[in-house]
Amino acid sequence: MLKGLMRLATCAAVLFSMLSIAQADDGRRVFTGTLGKTPIVVELNTTQPDEVTGRYFYEKYHRDLPLSGALQDSTLTLTEGNNRYGDDKPLPTLKLEETGDGWQGEWQSPKGKKLSVQLTEAKLPAPTSTTLPFIATLPKSEPYEYLRLQGLKLKPAKTESFMGYNLQWWVEPESKISLFSVASGYPAQDQLRINQLLLERLWQEVISYHSCMLQGGENAEQYQSVAPTFLSPDVVSLNINTGYDCGGAHPDVSNSPVNLNVHTGQDIKLQDVLWVGERENTSTGASASNQSDVLAPWLIKQFTTLYPNEMKKPADGDEDSCDYTDENVWSVLNWHFTAKGIYLGPYFPRVQRGCDEPEWSILPYSVIKQHPGAVNLQLPQS
Repeated sequence: MLKGLMRLATCAAVLFSMLSIAQADDGRRVFTGTLGKTPIVVELNTTQPDEVTGRYFYEKYHRDLPLSGALQDSTLTLTEGNNRYGDDKPLPTLKLEETGDGWQGEWQSPKGKKLSVQLTEAKLPAPTSTTLPFIATLPKSEPYEYLRLQGLKLKPAKTESFMGYNLQWWVEPESKISLFSVASGYPAQDQLRINQLLLERLWQEVISYHSCMLQGGENAEQYQSVAPTFLSPDVVSLNINTGYDCGGAHPDVSNSPVNLNVHTGQDIKLQDVLWVGERENTSTGASASNQSDVLAPWLIKQFTTLYPNEMKKPADGDEDSCDYTDENVWSVLNWHFTAKGIYLGPYFPRVQRGCDEPEWSILPYSVIKQHPGAVNLQLPQS
């Protein structure tokens, strides 16, 4: 089983047979070549000659360096990096001339060091039958990311048992992004399907990490923790918590739960499990009540009964306490399964971000079973 998971985990770096040209649908073109003697991968968008954008990475390091500049006739002048923090420091430059299938020219450091640049249109190794479906879509949609992933491999990390299922953790060493696959506990086809989705999500998080590093520049930071929250014959549920500083006004933290139907691989929506509005009447054509309109006040009522102390409304003028009786904070929900019930996380404005993620806001399965959604899932007895 571990060998099979290794094949899945390293599929982004396996050898491929057929070749395709690297050009995204939106005008971005991808090139491979050398800067000096060092192999690089370059993405350029020259559709607006006076505002050329791009990026490149050294194949050895995979970290993006931003490019910007202008194309005049057949001469492309680019600046590497930016001075977004106002330090106005000198930056490296590239001056390239268009060739039949790429670019050639020179890179120059702020101190005057010069290195030759040779680029040709990238030829992409075609996916094989063992390639993860998500990665197989990248040659057309994101050829640059596809080439980045060719040089990255997952390494097996710890193993653990969770709710009767054995988990194998994987880590991508450069980004330190980590996620698990299921080593045993499910029928073979269900387990293969779930593991493909989990490993695809891991690679998506790796791509997001590199996007954050590019946007945030030298001060960018990102950390991430992943926790399985519930595994059953029908459900795989986990939560991805990400803290990031990608060049925005403030650092931030977000939760991104994953709730998968074991038998179909589809994402489970909250309304698949919990429905509190009127059902659609197909015989009369009456539409269902808007679940979002009725869910928030219903949740407040349930939580007030279950957790009266936590749901006490703060006194007038108390701006430091968390008001969980405000319907607005329950309008956008992070939710996932747990052994005791469904966890529903409220969402507060940034200034009250400390009110997010209360430990107590779990709706017991005994309540959920009184308001079932459309998908029949085996859930624990409360």
